[in-house]
Amino acid sequence: MSTVLGLDPGTATTGYGLVQARGSQLHCIAYGTLNTPAKTPMPERLAMLFAELKTLITQYQPESAAVEQLFFYRNVTTAISVAQARGVVLLALQQAGLSIGEYTPLQVKQGVVGYGGADKKQVQQMVKVLLGLNEIPKPDDAADALAVAICHSHSRESYGGLV
Repeated sequence: MSTVLGLDPGTATTGYGLVQARGSQLHCIAYGTLNTPAKTPMPERLAMLFAELKTLITQYQPESAAVEQLFFYRNVTTAISVAQARGVVLLALQQAGLSIGEYTPLQVKQGVVGYGGADKKQVQQMVKVLLGLNEIPKPDDAADALAVAICHSHSRESYGGLV
């Protein structure tokens, strides 16, 4: 049995999803978002994200974590703030001693749907099916984080747990 924490980093909203793998069976443990107030200065927002993530790790004790890699945004300001949040996420995971997998959006789509050109709805539907959920997880950030955790679980399975 292995618990994976999947993360979809963002400054305002970071999605998280915890998936437990028992052999080839996947089970959803928890999912949601870590949010920071919009008008709060960036250093404070990053500190809040770090503290909330540390609490989440302590509460659920995952064995490994997976983070979505940053892809190019048209808005440079958005890309920079997401990159800052991603750095804080990686730091928290590293300090917790977790093994970390990093996946591009294409790899996540391939890992969950089996097709890199899948759209958001297809990925969300497969997250629901693979985890045996009654509905698609909301908000989208949480569903994306669960997809990252599923991708990591499948990668670990494919490589004999070496990822």
